[in-house]
Amino acid sequence: MRDWEGIGKNTVVDSTKDAELGGIRVDHYRKGSHSALGIKQSGVRAKDVKDILPVMILMVIIFLLLLFWENELDDEGVVSTLEHLHVDYPQSDIPVRYCNSMILQRSIKGPDNACRKEHVFIHERPRNINRICSSPNKMACQNNSTILCFQSKTKFKMTVCKLIEGTRYPACRYRVSPTEGFILVTCDDMGPVNLQRYVE
Repeated sequence: MRDWEGIGKNTVVDSTKDAELGGIRVDHYRKGSHSALGIKQSGVRAKDVKDILPVMILMVIIFLLLLFWENELDDEGVVSTLEHLHVDYPQSDIPVRYCNSMILQRSIKGPDNACRKEHVFIHERPRNINRICSSPNKMACQNNSTILCFQSKTKFKMTVCKLIEGTRYPACRYRVSPTEGFILVTCDDMGPVNLQRYVE
């Protein structure tokens, strides 16, 4: 075994030879070298960081947008369009408890999660419902005389859901009443906005 006691902290090992210190190989040690004791330093170069920075920023932006969009949907509950709330064409194949299932499926509720006393599902093609806005049958809406309601030219098949039990969503129970009737809607430049009522 070699005697290494004579080696002090200022002693430099010959760069052309290898030495062993306690089982650690010393490769070409030079004074001032960063690879002392054969340990090489590694790291990310500034150029590499510069190259991937725009990609990282873009990924963060996309993530935040998706998160914001998801939260918006959660806040709104559902998209409150006439088609989503009232159109079921062709009629969903729900043999029992049609109203209860549809109300839950589409998250239909009143302010403060109250059960709606009545809700109507229209079993008609959306394009036929859109044509109501060009109907000559128009009149002042019942609740607001300054807004015009447009009435369908023909009767549509509908299911009227009438509340029989419950006050707070989702504990709402409805009775199913199939019927046919004219529907009255409010319109804007894009088409029907709200279902105001129906007339049998």
